[in-house]
Formats: sequence, C-alpha cells, structure tokens
Amino acid sequence: MSLVLSVTDAHKTYAQTKALDGAAISLHKGEWLALLGPNGAGKTTLIRAIAGRVHLDRGIITLLGQNLNGNGAIDPASAPRSRLGVVPQDVALYPLLTANENLLAFGALHGLRGAALHERAQWGLDWTGLGDRTSSLTKTFSGGMKRRLNIACGVLHRPEVVLLDEPTVGVDPQSRERIWSMLSQLRDEGASLLLTTHQLDEAQQICDRVVIIDHGKAIADGTLDDLVAKTIGRERLVTLVLDRPVVDAAAFKGGELDADCRSITHRMSDVALELPPLLSRTGAAGYHIQDVHIEAPSLHAVFIHLTGRELRE
Repeated sequence: MSLVLSVTDAHKTYAQTKALDGAAISLHKGEWLALLGPNGAGKTTLIRAIAGRVHLDRGIITLLGQNLNGNGAIDPASAPRSRLGVVPQDVALYPLLTANENLLAFGALHGLRGAALHERAQWGLDWTGLGDRTSSLTKTFSGGMKRRLNIACGVLHRPEVVLLDEPTVGVDPQSRERIWSMLSQLRDEGASLLLTTHQLDEAQQICDRVVIIDHGKAIADGTLDDLVAKTIGRERLVTLVLDRPVVDAAAFKGGELDADCRSITHRMSDVALELPPLLSRTGAAGYHIQDVHIEAPSLHAVFIHLTGRELRE
C-alpha cells in the first residue's frame, strides 16, 4: 500500500511540558489506523500538528507525498491540506444554524460552491440520517446527532485522508453504531482514516492497525496479532468460578486463585486440549463449577500492559 501520511521525529513542548517527544506514525492508502494512548500521551497534539493547528518544534510531516514543513513553516491553506478532512474532539457546529445551514457553511469553507455545495449538503443529511431534521437548529440536537453532523461537516469535500479525534465520545450505542457505519463507508470509498479513541474494544474490531503512544512517543505499532505476540502472548485466560472457596489448591496446580478463593485462572495455549482435564480434576476434588470464562488476548490487555494501570488525568 502507498503511504499517504507520515510523521517523523515530532517534538512539541508547552512551557515545561513535553507533549510530543519524537513521535512517529504512518498511514497507508485505504487504511484504518487507531492512534491510542492514555490521557496526556500526545494524541491530540499530534492530530492538531497534522491538521496545521499546532506548529511542531521539530519534525517532518508528509501528506500525500508533500512535505508540510513540520518545523513551523505551516501553511493551513496549502494544497495537500485541501485534501485532508479533520473532525475535532470538541463538536464544532454553529448552534443557531440549522443542520443544512451548518453543512452549507462548512462546505463553503472547504471551497465548495453552487450546485456542488448543495448536492454535498444533501449528501451529508442523508449520510448522517438527519434528513428529517434539515431545518432544525443544531442546539436542539442530541449529542449523537451533533457528533454525526460534526463528522459530515469535516468530510463534505471528499478528503483523501481523514483525521478523527474521539469521534464517538459521549454518544449512545445506537449513534456509535451509526458513526462506525458512516466511517466504514468513507473507507470503502477510498479514504484513509486516522482516529483516536478510548473505545479499545471497537478499535480492536474495526481498525487495520494500531499505534500506541505514551509520553509523546510511539511505543507500539502493528496489527493486534503483532502487538499480542510482542507483549502479552497468545495464551487464553480460562477462569473457573466454583461453588465454594478452595481449601486445597493441589487440584489446581498452576492456576491463580482470586482474593475470595472461589475463582481460579489458568493460562492455556490450547483450550480444547487443556480444559477437559482441568474440569475433570475439579470435579474429582469435589467442587462444582458455576461458570467458565475464556478470555482471548485483547487490545485492552495489550494497552494496559504497555501503559500501566495508573489513572491519567
């Protein structure tokens, strides 16, 4: 796949805080890339630098084959950025304009005119499922409706590369599902998508590749299988929930008991081969199994392994 976006050695400091400390990412044509990291890791700063809203102290940004001069000489109106779509984390809509008026306003800002502008505005209403709210003021919209309209306003000009900063934050499950469907359609039509999200389960299901950044640096890059193999390993966690606390752990050798001694977890490379003997030993020891949980390696587990469990504010 051809490269449509790359960031190399990105540095940005605010006062005494290093937001970016050598971060590097790449995005290929038609790819859906998740940019993940704890709060304050540098994700939003990186997105803003690519969009031209932040001047890097040092680094190189290349978009669609053209250098955007990440050293600070950034022209937001440069030709490559006219082929870039940006959907910010904070909803950027005019609350006293209708849905259609917002689309017309943002379409005009993207350079659309005349019949093409009105055609794309109608497309945006249909695409977001807001056709019946054309004349409603956006201040009356739910959070999910605003999010969907916000995305449409950022992509009316058919960008080749789309940056999405937390596109589903604070929305209900139905709106989230609609948003992922909308974004999948963009990708199917040839757009390359780079998104930040804290919805790790959805990123795992949807994205082709993942980059995890922390403290301003990229600390992991690859498919889920790649990251699992390099970090937590491919073993399954199998947990047996028992009818009473374990008093003799001999039957569960190699397992880990939880605090109340009623659940025991084993790591298994081959569940089909290793689970039946464990179940037999459990029954022979006089315990009844109330439940069995099998946990496959997940993006969440990889993320916690790499970034730790401490809270980030």
